[in-house]
Amino acid sequence: MLQHITIPRGPIELAADLHLPDDDAAPRRAVVLSTPGSSVKEQIGANYAARLAARGIAALVFDPAHQGRSGGEPRDLEDPYRRSEDISYAIDALGAVPGIDSGRIGVLGICAGGSYAVHTARTDHRIRAVGTVVPSDIGAAFRGFQPDGPAAALDGLAESRAEEARTGEPARVAWLPDTLADAEALGVTDVDTLQAITYYRTERGGNEHSTNRRLTRSDALLLGFDAFHLVDQLMTQPLQVVLAGRRGTTGSYESGMRLWDLAPNPVDLMVIEGAGHYEMYDEPEYVDAAVDRLVGFYSDNL
Repeated sequence: MLQHITIPRGPIELAADLHLPDDDAAPRRAVVLSTPGSSVKEQIGANYAARLAARGIAALVFDPAHQGRSGGEPRDLEDPYRRSEDISYAIDALGAVPGIDSGRIGVLGICAGGSYAVHTARTDHRIRAVGTVVPSDIGAAFRGFQPDGPAAALDGLAESRAEEARTGEPARVAWLPDTLADAEALGVTDVDTLQAITYYRTERGGNEHSTNRRLTRSDALLLGFDAFHLVDQLMTQPLQVVLAGRRGTTGSYESGMRLWDLAPNPVDLMVIEGAGHYEMYDEPEYVDAAVDRLVGFYSDNL
């Protein structure tokens, strides 16, 4: 059962889908999903939320502020601090839904959403359990992607922001090449990047509300973001980490293991052999295995 709801977020609203189990058991446990960068609620989040609901756990997935069908200007902003705040606003809304037990709410972060889920759970202890799937430390990933180092990248972003101020035209960049042909023309051969394009930019996983564009001013925020800061002191909730066994250029395997080592209360670590990062988004064999394990984790800890 699917309900379309809106989440009040100050002067704007977030567009959200609440996936509910078919039975009328109440009060019930629930999970808020934090999705990958550039994705919208109908994509990876829906794949996991629908499966959680089918197994008896209510699941709320939403479009981040400034993206998808949610409000917020400027569009295509990927602000890691606002994305983390979005989760707390989602918990506010979920706790007011009839039949939801506000004392049994968890979070599930996927890819960059893992960064935001962990960052939020450190200080929002209404979150009772933290699940992650291929969690990316998005700040560390962005710092690692800079060929001349993050400080030089920030110098370039400062010049770009100054140019925006002069022209009034906000700059945007593509998260990925828009097509496989574009990737080939650019000489892209990395398996993870090609799999990301195959998911996001084709009928397989594409969605009209996922623009594949990122406001350039986002990058300075991402470069300075440390998702795991103070995890060892503040994130006392039970933790589940699900990783793809095939390591790649996303760094999610390494980030997940680092998170596991930092967390004060790690409960379960699952490595899905044979899976790549982006195959964890929608390949039924891998997603079903992850959700089966997550359902056991949430059932035990919510």
